[in-house]
Amino acid sequence: MREKVSKTVLDNGVRVLTAEMPHMHSVAMGVWVDAGARDETPAENGLSHLIEHMIFKGTGRRSALQIAKEFDAIGGNNNAFTAMETTCFHGRVMASRLPALTDILCDIFLNSVFDEDELERERPVILQEIGMLEDSPEEYVHVLLEAAFWGDHPLGQNILGTPENLLRFDSAGIKDFFRRFCRPGHIVISAAGNLRHERFVDLVGPAFEPLSPLDGGKERLPAGGNRQMRLVPRDLEQLHIALATRGLSVSDPRRYAWALMNTILGGNMSSRLFQEVRERRGLAYSVYSFLASHVGTGMFGAYAGVQPESVREALGLMLKEMGRLKEAPVTPEELRDAKAYSKSAMLMAIESVESQMAALAQNELHFGRYIPVREILDRIDGVTADDISALASALFRSETLSLVLLGPIPDADADLGEQLGF
Repeated sequence: MREKVSKTVLDNGVRVLTAEMPHMHSVAMGVWVDAGARDETPAENGLSHLIEHMIFKGTGRRSALQIAKEFDAIGGNNNAFTAMETTCFHGRVMASRLPALTDILCDIFLNSVFDEDELERERPVILQEIGMLEDSPEEYVHVLLEAAFWGDHPLGQNILGTPENLLRFDSAGIKDFFRRFCRPGHIVISAAGNLRHERFVDLVGPAFEPLSPLDGGKERLPAGGNRQMRLVPRDLEQLHIALATRGLSVSDPRRYAWALMNTILGGNMSSRLFQEVRERRGLAYSVYSFLASHVGTGMFGAYAGVQPESVREALGLMLKEMGRLKEAPVTPEELRDAKAYSKSAMLMAIESVESQMAALAQNELHFGRYIPVREILDRIDGVTADDISALASALFRSETLSLVLLGPIPDADADLGEQLGF
C-alpha cells in the first residue's frame, strides 16, 4: 500500500502537505491552526469558536454575502470546526475548482476584518448554539463530564464559551487573539485528492509567505483529571450517565491498545457494554464508551441513557465491565474481531479525501511526520490481550473516576455518591 504524500515548509514555517489521489474526482483542503479552547484563559473562553464563525463574515475583498455566493458557485462544501487543541477551516470541491477554493480560504483566513456590525449579528446565533447544546442532554452531559473531570483546567471549558464572555467580546479582542495564535509556526495547510503537490504549493505559497515568523508560542498546562461526582437535576424523560477516568495522550505509544480496548468495551454493537446493558438487560437504547486524546493527557469515558429507576443497575454494570478488563485478559475472539473492525474502519476512511486531508494535518501536528497506513496496521496487529489488561489496570482507578448524572434523579439516589466513595 503506497501513499504519494509530500511536504513543503515555507520560509516562515507554514507547513504544506498533500496526499495525491489521482483516481479521485475531488479535492479536500484545510487550513489548520494548532490552537483551540485549551489555549484560552477563562476570560477568553469561546474566542476560538467565535473566530470560527466570524472568519466567514467578510474580508477586505469580499463581503459575507460574496463569500457565501462564491462558495456556493464552486459547488462542493465548506465548513469550519473548533476543537480543544485545533481549529480548522476547510472545503471540498471538484479538482478543477481547487484554485477558486484556495483563493477563498486563503482570503478569509488571512484577511478577515472581524467587523463589529457582523459581530453584533452573530452573537445571537452563537447564543442559540449554546442553548441548543444544553437542550440536547446526550451531548450536554459530555460537557458536564469534561468540566467535572478536568476541573479548573482549560480542558474543562466549553468549546462554545459562555454567554457572559460572548456578550463581552469585541472586534479588537478577536483580532488580538487571532494574531497571537495564528502565527506561521502554528499553521498547517493540508490537501488530499486529485491534485499535484507543486501546483498546490504554488497556489497557497504566495498568500502565506508574507506572514512574518514570530518568536515565542503557547504553553499548555499539564492536566491529570479529578475524582468528582455531579448530580444535575433536569426534567427529562431519561437519566443520562457519564463516567470518565484517566486516558492516554494523543501520541502515547499505547494508543493502539487503548483504541482496541475501547472497541471491546463499548465501541460497537458486539461490545461488552452494548451486549450487557442493552441486549441482555434492555436498560438503554444508547450505551457506548469513548476516547478523548489531547497533548500530554487524555480521558476514557462511558455513557448510557436509562430510565431513572435503572440508574443503579446500569451504573453497576458499566463499572463491572470496566473492572473485568483489569481482572482477566480479553478473549482471542474479542481481540481478533476488534482488530478486524478497527482496520476495516481505517481502510474505508482513507478512501475519503476529507479523512486523508485531516490525517495529514493531525499527524503533522502531533508527530511531525506522516504515518503510513502499513505502519498503523502493523501496530494494531501487534497489540496483545496482556497489553489491554495492563492498560486497563493502569487507567481504571477509583482515584481518577468522575461521574455525572443528568436528568430526573430519584431521591433514593441522593446517597449514590457516598456508596461509590465520592
